[in-house]
Amino acid sequence: MRRRTRKLIGTVTLMLFVPFYALVAMSVASARLADASVLGQTVFFVIAGLIWLVPAGAIIWWMERPESPR
Repeated sequence: MRRRTRKLIGTVTLMLFVPFYALVAMSVASARLADASVLGQTVFFVIAGLIWLVPAGAIIWWMERPESPR
């Protein structure tokens, strides 16, 4: 697959993934953490705010791979 095509697919994937992940994280927080302490909520949002970097980094790594020689 050409690098240009991978970048297009990766960009669209990230544009769909990031808002979806944010909505899921907010839904989980509102359902599970309504009665939690401020410290518990802070820890959750710090962890949830960092976890999305793993799949996003994998997508970006895939997008930036060099083209395979033919």
